[in-house]
Amino acid sequence: MTAELRSIPELLQQRVTATPEKPFLFSEADKRQFTYKEFEAAVMRTAGLLAANGIRKGDVVSLLLPNSVEYVIAYFACWQLGALAGPINSLLKSQEIAYVISNSEAKALLVNSEFLPVIEPLRNELPAIIHFDNEAEATRATDTKPTTEIDCEHEAIIIYTSGTTGKPKGCLLTHGNVIANARQISSWLGFTEKDRLLTIMPLFHMNAVSVTTMSALYAGGSTVVSPKFSASRFWQIISDYEITSFGSVATMLSMLLSTYPDGVPAGLKTDQLRFAMCGSAPVPAEVLRRFEETFNCLVIEGYGLSESTCRSTFNPPDQRRRPGSCGLPIGNEMSVVDEEDREVPEGELGEIVLRGENILKGYYKNDTANTTAFRNGWFHTGDIGYRDADGFYYIVDRKSDMIIRGGENIYPREIDEVLYQHSDIAAAAAVGVPDNLYGEEVAAVVVLKPGAKSSEQEIIDYCKARLADFKCPKTVHFVDDIPKGPTGKLLKRELAKMLSA
Repeated sequence: MTAELRSIPELLQQRVTATPEKPFLFSEADKRQFTYKEFEAAVMRTAGLLAANGIRKGDVVSLLLPNSVEYVIAYFACWQLGALAGPINSLLKSQEIAYVISNSEAKALLVNSEFLPVIEPLRNELPAIIHFDNEAEATRATDTKPTTEIDCEHEAIIIYTSGTTGKPKGCLLTHGNVIANARQISSWLGFTEKDRLLTIMPLFHMNAVSVTTMSALYAGGSTVVSPKFSASRFWQIISDYEITSFGSVATMLSMLLSTYPDGVPAGLKTDQLRFAMCGSAPVPAEVLRRFEETFNCLVIEGYGLSESTCRSTFNPPDQRRRPGSCGLPIGNEMSVVDEEDREVPEGELGEIVLRGENILKGYYKNDTANTTAFRNGWFHTGDIGYRDADGFYYIVDRKSDMIIRGGENIYPREIDEVLYQHSDIAAAAAVGVPDNLYGEEVAAVVVLKPGAKSSEQEIIDYCKARLADFKCPKTVHFVDDIPKGPTGKLLKRELAKMLSA
């Protein structure tokens, strides 16, 4: 693969030219499949649909779709026009979706009919709505390729991350970022045209886009899209499609162990499965050990974030692998620094910082976030870790109060703001507490106003009406006061320790 690639459409065109009849994209839900040539044709039809609705180079198209081949086609259709794909977390509530669409200044919303009830209350606030249930509906086929000039610095994706200030931030990722991370991942893990990767992670996250879609394309392999993770059907899918690797989070591994305590069901073909790729949060050592012993499948842990397109590290898929470590840098630079941005010695804790061609261009119209994150030539992740003598990295904590629940990042500030809107609440704090299945779960600590009588369930229901379900507290703990520091800041880590104990 040449290093001179300027854009994602150029990468796709190389694949179509080299292996037009090779299967690239499979739909596990309905058994459809697309060769590289057929995939490009579907992308061009959908690009024509977007163009007919006024989408031009530099415009943002919000994507509210289920995991499907249509989602993958929609990404590439945006890129074909030089537009930005704006994936929306489909677990969000209406007002959260409205914020993302408005903040990104999207010119259109590409939506599947199953999500129409969610956007119905927002119709007057939304840009053009384009229904997109099946790529075959994009009938405005064209034989001419769009002539838009796109280079590696052109923006390809605007994806929203939870914000420490309570409002999500739009990460701007370029064509160069996406291609670089696909190259880094496929090279590090040794993906080739023989690999077939399974996408069960949601395509509104960069994990599914980078690790199992773009990496497959870069390697000249294939990818299979499943609507969602199903423990009961998982090994059948691995067997039917001869999957060689899949993206996951620790919660999925735990569920597979629970569903199949005796290992892979008899009669299924899994010899070709090389390893499970796992990220978002560290895999508990016992879960990793049991998974590997039960299913004879390595777990390759990695670390990254949307701001690094996806992956910045992976354990090597060989005898050097170190359980408990997030691995080695896969092509970007990485360091550990103190509060003055000085590199700390091996084994000493500090903040993880990154730089390289996979690091985001910046946050959309957010100078404060950019100034905070980009300092002294490095991107500051906010994660605390250390590097051992052999260069392996370990993540031990977060500088922020972020909660990671089953692979979803949650910033408590967003939950706090909702809790403080409740008329009975005088003070509140959301914190993460350990959970065997999800890694962490959300708990709320609440001080009620004098005479108020709101119950735990009432407060949980209040949050459910305003926040995505995965962000909502699962328990509410009533206290007389919340511990504060000398400046009056709520001591959330003390609360978390108290609840964990």
